[in-house]
Amino acid sequence: MKNTRRNVALHNLGCKVNSYEIEVMQEKLEEKGYKIVPFAPGADIYIINTCTVTNIADRKSRQMLHKAKKMNPKAVVVAVGCYVQTGTEEVKKDPCIDLAIGNNRKKDIVTLLEEYLRQKGELAEGDADKAIEEDRAEGRTVDKTLGDTTLVDLNSGDQEYEEMTLTHTGEHTRAYIKIQDGCNQFCSYCIIPFARGRVRSRKLSDILKEVKGLAQAGYREVVITGIHLSSYGLDFQQEKFGDYLATEELKARTYERGYLLEVLEEINQIEGIQRIRLGSLEPRIVTPAFAERLKAVDKLCPHFHLSLQSGCDETLKRMNRHYTIQEFRATVELLRKTFDVPAITTDVIVGFPGETEEEFAITCAFLKEIQFYDMHVFKFSKRQGTAAAARKDQIDERIKAERSNILLEMAEKHSEEYRKRFLGKEVTALIEETKEIDGRIYQTGLTSTYIKVAVRDETDHANKMVRGMASSLLN
Repeated sequence: MKNTRRNVALHNLGCKVNSYEIEVMQEKLEEKGYKIVPFAPGADIYIINTCTVTNIADRKSRQMLHKAKKMNPKAVVVAVGCYVQTGTEEVKKDPCIDLAIGNNRKKDIVTLLEEYLRQKGELAEGDADKAIEEDRAEGRTVDKTLGDTTLVDLNSGDQEYEEMTLTHTGEHTRAYIKIQDGCNQFCSYCIIPFARGRVRSRKLSDILKEVKGLAQAGYREVVITGIHLSSYGLDFQQEKFGDYLATEELKARTYERGYLLEVLEEINQIEGIQRIRLGSLEPRIVTPAFAERLKAVDKLCPHFHLSLQSGCDETLKRMNRHYTIQEFRATVELLRKTFDVPAITTDVIVGFPGETEEEFAITCAFLKEIQFYDMHVFKFSKRQGTAAAARKDQIDERIKAERSNILLEMAEKHSEEYRKRFLGKEVTALIEETKEIDGRIYQTGLTSTYIKVAVRDETDHANKMVRGMASSLLN
């Protein structure tokens, strides 16, 4: 039998939730004695945390899986996550994939890997059995091999939240905290509800336990993330009221109940945590009452990501987005009234099927009116299996590129205008690292509004708050 503890290389694709989950997987592997090595030739095991948000993401996932097998044909290649969930038939046929694990089994990465190795005769019986028996005793079973690829638990939609806990991250100052999984929105361009399943929320006690541990480990900032963060607690409401309520009414009750606010208020009390930053929010969650409670969370960073996607109501209807431009505008106005110069960022898709020149012009006018601090601009990319991909009124790639360039230029202008508002004012930054800029040593970090700053100082101030006068803009 071979040595049980091997070199493992990990690679992550996709969102911040995926980033959190791969860090948990890495931590579990390290705890069991595996050595984490760079994603390069020479590893014994390659683990790719895949993404499926677009056809391009699927292709990148396959490319990385094939690259891993090419780097070491004898290595065990493990595909994990969203691409596994939506591309099951392709995964089963792919000779480069040895083990495929669904979204709801990432926490069991060591057990599943070692059971696979034992079945293949590459691990001594006694080396893995103890861990496997412990998992079986807790109700976590390991599937048998199906053909050339071992597939594990691809039915995540009806399961409970998969509890995962992180004690350290690759970053030294901030940690991402996942509190929610799944999505019930079914936007017409999005495959994620099929890849991640329905909304599942994490218990408050488990969230607080993780944050307290990270605070004790020295982390000063936590970023609260989820697949659809504003739906946190929706499943709690379903347990209480059952399925007889319409989805929109359940959402309204969830927002009114303020489950997400409770999480923030409790984290706000944890000693050692100095900043709380939020992931993407649904515009309609921000009511006057919500904004007032949010303002009372004094460690909260006034940095809000409101995913817009389009500034035209007709386009939003085709996207199956559940708000109007007027509702979005009201949310922005409320946040700017409640907070002092908040950083408001967004996502915009250009070239969505059926987007006319007039609709794009309406979007441009709305974006000029709002003036976001930052915009992530995406050219519409068909995702097989979604309603938008099946539409006949697809937009030419050349037109998508032209519209994208227009918005990127606008985004750069608005970002500079926002940052200029802080020139000559005192700002506080959480220092992250030392960098050399134009031959001089600086301490660099982020303000609460996510503005990158540099302090000319050769003394290492990493993980410390530094206050000073903003005198110039960083490119």
